[in-house]
Amino acid sequence: MLASENSEPGLVLRRPVELRTLALVIGCHAAWIAAGLLYAVIGWPAVFVLALPIALHSSLQHEAIHGHPSASPALNEALVFLPIGLLVPFRRYRDLHLQHHVDERLTDPYDDPESFYESRESYDRLSWPMRRVLGWNNTLVGRMLIGPAITVVRFLRSEWRAARRSSGQERRALYKAWGLHAAGLLPVAGIVHYGFGMPVPLYLASAYLALSLLALRSFAEHQWAEEPGHRTVIVDSSVMGMLFLNNNLHLVHHVRPGLAWYELPAAYRNRKDEWDALNNGYTFGGYRAITRKFGFRQKESVVHPSVTEATHPAR
Repeated sequence: MLASENSEPGLVLRRPVELRTLALVIGCHAAWIAAGLLYAVIGWPAVFVLALPIALHSSLQHEAIHGHPSASPALNEALVFLPIGLLVPFRRYRDLHLQHHVDERLTDPYDDPESFYESRESYDRLSWPMRRVLGWNNTLVGRMLIGPAITVVRFLRSEWRAARRSSGQERRALYKAWGLHAAGLLPVAGIVHYGFGMPVPLYLASAYLALSLLALRSFAEHQWAEEPGHRTVIVDSSVMGMLFLNNNLHLVHHVRPGLAWYELPAAYRNRKDEWDALNNGYTFGGYRAITRKFGFRQKESVVHPSVTEATHPAR
């Protein structure tokens, strides 16, 4: 039986500082600086190079959320605090992502902040063009091309609603997260403008491309299934594994979220048959296989098969 840590999402065992993760954090920021300085040498093609460390930085923020590289949440946050990806405050990412880790609610469009499903009622209220857009977004090519824009709009809209609905300590925490994020954007803007000499639209393009790369990983991460264990994918092998910090082995991460990125491959290989049985064969050999199958074809319906407004009457 595979042991789960999900009774407390994000729970990790206390451990000394993980030198490999710490080195990767330093290397990621150095690569970001080097890629940005490359703009002065090669011009606009540096946009594509810069997307790689920005995407890696998001993966490192994910590690920090789950307690790496140290037992100190404050230190972990400080190491990945600089918002080089621009969009999401780290503390909002942390809170929403840990909510996503409640596997019993995975894919629920009301309770899972990372779900791409719509309830039947919300879908029926959409205009015909928007339904077409969301259908296209459920293909891999669509997710990588227009998915980042949809993600930005949805996230900002949900944050606005959260600010209006919240009160007391919850609202103060939300405002503090955005305040810290704004403070972090100031040095990023200074480095991009004065250090890289890069126009804002080009840096925004790099951030968008980073979201596109991350969309490749997240596209097939989850599907609706009655059994929670059947909802999470394993992408067996990928040259993108390092960029995603082995989060392509996503089921392993969900069942054992305390494992560091470099521990996931061995955890999977040592009990491969059990992992493959746990998710009922929701496994791909690599992202090429996902591209062949879903590049221009919808992975599934936009409408969630079981969640309706009636199941969430307070929403």
